[in-house]
Amino acid sequence: MQTTEANPATNPVTNNVLPWNPGEKPLMLAPMQGLTNRALRELFTTWVRPDVVWTEFMRVNSQSEKKLLMPGDVRECAAEENGVPLVVQLIGHGRDALVAAARTAQKAGAIHINLNMGCPYGRMTSGLTGGGMLKRPELLEEIIPALREEIHGSFSVKIRAGYDDPRQIFTLLPLFERSKVDFLVLHPRTVRQAYDGFADHTVTAEVIRQTAIPVIANGDIRSAACGLELLEKTGAAGLMLGRGGIGEPMLFERLRGRACAEPDVTERRAMLHRYLTDLLPLYGKLFCGDMQVLGKIKGVVSNVEDHELERELKQLKRAKNLTAFRAAVADLAP
Repeated sequence: MQTTEANPATNPVTNNVLPWNPGEKPLMLAPMQGLTNRALRELFTTWVRPDVVWTEFMRVNSQSEKKLLMPGDVRECAAEENGVPLVVQLIGHGRDALVAAARTAQKAGAIHINLNMGCPYGRMTSGLTGGGMLKRPELLEEIIPALREEIHGSFSVKIRAGYDDPRQIFTLLPLFERSKVDFLVLHPRTVRQAYDGFADHTVTAEVIRQTAIPVIANGDIRSAACGLELLEKTGAAGLMLGRGGIGEPMLFERLRGRACAEPDVTERRAMLHRYLTDLLPLYGKLFCGDMQVLGKIKGVVSNVEDHELERELKQLKRAKNLTAFRAAVADLAP
């Protein structure tokens, strides 16, 4: 990756290295808890090669200086995977704990570090972590600059439009600019919305107009036409694909123009067969026992949305054991 040139008049980015090259419009695989584990990332980086991949969020333990991050998380800290830049995402609260966790991640090999300020579920919003951080924005005045000072590579923030006010993001832009955050990933729903309703990308476009920080658009990108239109209408620096990409890995190639933008059902069926056939052995190495593998791979299947393959998807979801699941996968073969 190349070093971004500093130009204070037009760009708040300092000499930190972005996880993509200037002039590119990166397509990123979103961090999704329980889904984008290292096995799934291995499949994506060897098959459709997102321009950037992300870890699942790494929980920061503010109660223990010796165990800020889980040992398994520390082992995943790296600059890249299979030649694809890797962003390490932290989720937690408290300036000192987050700064110490960033230091630990960097010592373990991370170059690109992200702060999760958007997770809408469970305990991530019961405290001041994830999307819950937006409940107390005044605390960010200490946290964001402190992280920027500690992080030597790229520092980014993944954020919702607001906690319950979709215009809260605009009150935070000056802080991100002063702190020289390298890029933002914006999902234009509120934390309270979770995934209800629609991602309002008119907010994305307005944020992009108001800041020189590169903004990656995230939310409801499920087709090549949708993604390309979003890039054109908002001026986004790139796209992050979550459920749309997990449900159809070839969406990365469709957006690049290297695969049919509107594949027929035969092609989609063949893609699903390859996807699950290749993923099963990787999950077998990562997870313990058939039932854990089955539960995890059904989580992937739950993100596939295709009414023309409804019968096949039901068969996969209803499989009672891994043998039945493999048989359902085999039935997808061209």
